[in-house]
Amino acid sequence: MSVPDARVTRTFVELADTLVADFDLLEFLNLLTVRCVELLEVDAAGLLLADAHGVLNVVVASGEQARFLELLQLQNQEGAAIDCYREGQAVECPDLAKAPAQWPVFAQEAQEAGFTSVAAVPMRLRDDVLGALNLFRGTAGELGHERLSVGQALADVATIGILHERTIRKHEVLVDQLQTALTSRITIEQAKGVLAERLGIGVDEAFVSLRLFARSNRRRLIDVATSVVERQPEGDDVVAAYRRAH
Repeated sequence: MSVPDARVTRTFVELADTLVADFDLLEFLNLLTVRCVELLEVDAAGLLLADAHGVLNVVVASGEQARFLELLQLQNQEGAAIDCYREGQAVECPDLAKAPAQWPVFAQEAQEAGFTSVAAVPMRLRDDVLGALNLFRGTAGELGHERLSVGQALADVATIGILHERTIRKHEVLVDQLQTALTSRITIEQAKGVLAERLGIGVDEAFVSLRLFARSNRRRLIDVATSVVERQPEGDDVVAAYRRAH
């Protein structure tokens, strides 16, 4: 069976449109599994994704049966998605009644759930495999080269979405870190000015006294600076320590 080019194009445009500033990864992956079912004419789809430690987890599934089978594969460490993730290449079983011997539990449970064939394609970034996209059907037979290729393309889109989300998250963390650093620097500059005025010294010397007090008392420089700016008791201690030393 061929997949109409227009439907493929619409699907990829739709998925690309979700990669925006307020990107929701789960919503994106849910949409992707739904479109897999519609576009590839399979009966269910599910997606397993490895965490930072390489442990697979069920992320999304098009229905409860698919979710159950994904969990079953994880629990028993057998099935198309598990082999696909381990090998980093597509795995297909056209007839689960003749499934590989290493899938005894998965093959039986999948058939009892009404599925007779399964395929899985890897979510891959160069040599790194992030997870696997599982495709379930209630009819026996091969998925076919064209549909398997489109399925792989959809898995690649899922990979792009996940990497996009990680980039956003890293960027947000970096922005927060930069903002914190800028805020801290402003507070320290203010503290230098306050100390310089109270002690009648230059700002460079005020900074030395601020840093010396923080180090001597095992305090963070920003915390000591804040106490000086906000006229907290510790700020008076900084002033007193300088006067004792001079």
